[in-house]
Amino acid sequence: MNVDRLNGPALSLFRMVIGLLFLCHGLASVFGVLGGNPRTGEAVPVGQWPGWWAGLIQVLCGALVMVGLATRPAALLASGSMAYAYFVVHQPDGLLPLRNGGELSALFCWSFALIMVLGAGPWALDAVFRQRRGQDVRSATADRSSVRA
Repeated sequence: MNVDRLNGPALSLFRMVIGLLFLCHGLASVFGVLGGNPRTGEAVPVGQWPGWWAGLIQVLCGALVMVGLATRPAALLASGSMAYAYFVVHQPDGLLPLRNGGELSALFCWSFALIMVLGAGPWALDAVFRQRRGQDVRSATADRSSVRA
């Protein structure tokens, strides 16, 4: 069995799961659902820096990455926000993630960095739109060719 044929579907599923988990984390922080903010159990007050803004990034980027729309820019923003969370929020409490509680931030940061580099995979809205644009370009080129003939 050639496992290379599973690369695209595996990448797509990885992207969807990471996006969903990030979205859920953001929903908990912004709206207080799903158990609320891990620290307080409630929603972060609107506009509070950095928690509410981080939650908003998590909701937006998590949803975009999950469905595979504007995946690379969303993954870049998500990765950067998690790097910020690690170095500004967690790292002052200790260098290693196991000591400072930053495992989740580190895992999300590197997961989104991987998605940014590898792309959305075949099961994504980005792929659907790219395919449609390709068909539209081919149709327009064929129409111009038939007009010249």
